[in-house]
Parts: sequence; structure tokens; C-alpha cells
Amino acid sequence: MTRSRYSSVAITLHWAIALIIIGNIIGGLVLDTFLDSADPAMKMTGFKIIQLHKAFGLTVIGLTLLRLLWRLANPAPELPGHMTPFETLLAKATHLGFYALMLLLPLSGWAMVSASAKRFPISYFGLFDVPYLPIGQSQTIGGLTHEAHELLGYGAIVLIALHVAAALKHHYFDRDDVLARMLPLVRPRGR
Repeated sequence: MTRSRYSSVAITLHWAIALIIIGNIIGGLVLDTFLDSADPAMKMTGFKIIQLHKAFGLTVIGLTLLRLLWRLANPAPELPGHMTPFETLLAKATHLGFYALMLLLPLSGWAMVSASAKRFPISYFGLFDVPYLPIGQSQTIGGLTHEAHELLGYGAIVLIALHVAAALKHHYFDRDDVLARMLPLVRPRGR
């Protein structure tokens, strides 16, 4: 039997991960404004932002692994038959890119913190400290992982924009149910 929409678990995981990643991207983009400030209150806010950024990043790893397991057990609905082979290839490549980013982006941040000479604790929402990755402190590795984390963040922005544009194209131009089947509480057309 082919599914006409994603399951409620897949929809919940999709939107939870999306909101966390978008929030973390915003936090990452504004972070330097706070940390570079001469105002102690601004610096403290920056420190709180980075702690939340780390905790949410680690959450993305866990949710992504759960999402991958769910996806293996519950295949996605088929793509609309009207899509060209190029559109189908682009859709599949975008989804693979998202899975890679959802793992590599937070892992590169974890590696960056682990290699840093400034070893601030990695607190998981104040509940417990997460251990550093066993890569050792290294300015070279820290610099490489910082650069990778930044580039992956910008890559995520591009992929999110492409994903949103494609969803809107499907909804407004193709008038199919690709967007509706991933929205909570929305039934695909004709159902």
C-alpha cells in the first residue's frame, strides 16, 4: 500500500528538527555580536546562547538518528508522477543532503568544542555535562572544525531555502499535495 502522507511521527520529527536547526542557525549568526560586546551582560547572554546552541545541536543528533530509524521502517510517500527525472533526482539529493547536514553540522560543532583550548563544559540544558569527543585539544583541528561548522551552517541555509522554494512550487504552481502531506493537521487535497 502506498502512503499518501507522512506519519504523525515523521511530521513531528521533521518540524522539531527544522525549528531547532533554524533557531541554532539564528543563534550562531548573532552569537559574535554578544560575545564581542564590551558589555558584561551582553557577554553573559552570548554565553547562554552558546550553551543552548550546543544542547540543541546535540538534540538534533539524537532526533536525526531517531528519524533515520523511523524512515527505514516507514518509507516516505512516493513523489508525484508529474515530476521530471531531474526534479526527482534533486528532491532525493536534497533529502540526502539534509540527513548529512543534520548529523555533520552538530558533530562538527561538538568536535570544534572538543578540540578547543578553552574547554567550557558542554552542558545539556543544565541537566548533565556531555563528554568531549576523544580528539584531543588542537588548534589545527579546532580551526578546521570551526571552518567546517560554519560552512555547513551556510550550506544548511541554502538547502533550507531550496527546500522551502520547492515546497511552495509544489503547492502553488504544481498544485499537488507534497507540502500538505508534511503539514500537521492538513489533509492532502481530495482526501
